[in-house]
Amino acid sequence: MFDKYLILEDSLRATESGFAFDARLGYYRGIGLSMIEDLAVTLDGEAQPRESVLFEQNGKSWSLDAMEEAYDDRWEFGSIATISVTRAGGLGVGEHSLTLKEKLRISYLPFPLFAEDSKVITVA
Repeated sequence: MFDKYLILEDSLRATESGFAFDARLGYYRGIGLSMIEDLAVTLDGEAQPRESVLFEQNGKSWSLDAMEEAYDDRWEFGSIATISVTRAGGLGVGEHSLTLKEKLRISYLPFPLFAEDSKVITVA
């Protein structure tokens, strides 16, 4: 629905343990974190392992497995979260292709909702 707005422009950055970028929810309402089934990240055509992805918001962070039991926290529409990925070798400078695919469980839909955004971002 809001796929082209998932990844914030120019937010890709190197971290000590890999890389991070800022993202928005691809659904028009906020949802509980336990309803986010997956945040699949691909960098330069290489899918990043699920266990290397962290979701960070409001000073807290969750692994994707821990989010399954995060019943009291929400990702609101329009709120910006940071997606961090632990990756050996970090992130080099230059142009990178980044894809985020969100798999969301919406209470009134009998199927998961997928939202996907890809951007080419240059890291200085």
